[in-house]
Amino acid sequence: MPGPQHTGPSTAILVAVALPALAVLAVLPWLVGLYQTELLIYGLTFAIAALGFNLLLGYTGLLSFGHSAYFGTGAYAVAFLVSDFSVQSMELCILGGLLSALVISGLFGYVCVRHTRIFFSILALALSQVLWSLAFKFFWVTGGTDGIRVPRTGITLLGGLIDFKGSGAYPKFVFSYYYYVLALFVIAVAIMWVIVHSPFGKALQAIRDNETRASFVGIRVRRYRLIAFVISGVFTGLAGALWVPLNGLTTPDILYWPFSGEIVFMTVLGGFRTFTGPILGAIAFNYLKVYAVASSHYWQLVLGLVLVILVMLLPTGIVGTIERAFARLRRR
Repeated sequence: MPGPQHTGPSTAILVAVALPALAVLAVLPWLVGLYQTELLIYGLTFAIAALGFNLLLGYTGLLSFGHSAYFGTGAYAVAFLVSDFSVQSMELCILGGLLSALVISGLFGYVCVRHTRIFFSILALALSQVLWSLAFKFFWVTGGTDGIRVPRTGITLLGGLIDFKGSGAYPKFVFSYYYYVLALFVIAVAIMWVIVHSPFGKALQAIRDNETRASFVGIRVRRYRLIAFVISGVFTGLAGALWVPLNGLTTPDILYWPFSGEIVFMTVLGGFRTFTGPILGAIAFNYLKVYAVASSHYWQLVLGLVLVILVMLLPTGIVGTIERAFARLRRR
């Protein structure tokens, strides 16, 4: 498992970097086209998932290969609410996705946190594939490989204040939904920042660094791991819920194990030993995958080569490497 968590820059430095970055994100839809705005929405959505996943990997020391389960749970909850119950409010859909992810991550976490290392990883993977199998086989409920279609015009934002009917519905949806997702992304980042810098977050890091010593000082290791697992699952479920209206179709593919691997890839790419690494890694991975698919039939090979090169040359990820470079410059 990973070594001690890199403390990273101070809060003041992070705020100084975050505010300009947020300002850039706020004006980007005015500078780029609809397609690039869509890619940004996908990137922010995956960033929320990676942020939640990193609470387990980077801060608790648990590598899960089954986080597609919670992303898919949030996504299918929204799809069912829209298609079967005619729910239009995105806020109600998000609430349904969060509650569904909370239940599933609580059940799966109760089983998984009893184990560590490779046993935890494989058990998380196996449980996630149970959900994939159910979604794949129960086609009369889930639509099977055809999936469940969720039309963009079928949802409203902010309690019905914003809808997407009439002429120009698609551009209006992309533009409005971008800022909606951006706002939730900022809230998610702020909440996770508070969590990892709270006494609870410090206890998770103590468990990660030395489980035996943590238990000796009175930390209830299994309980803390379960809480971290549930929080991680809820964040990933939120990402899945936000992903559905943009994608327009929910299929069992998002429950399949390769998607869990993509979440791991995003986190490692950015740097799982940093707070901001998974965010940057998720956005970078989204662009990398889109352009790899567009440029080659062997895009999986391209992504695999990138991962191998990353592990060999940048073991701390993009953000971790940048932080180390700045630290060396300061010492000089």
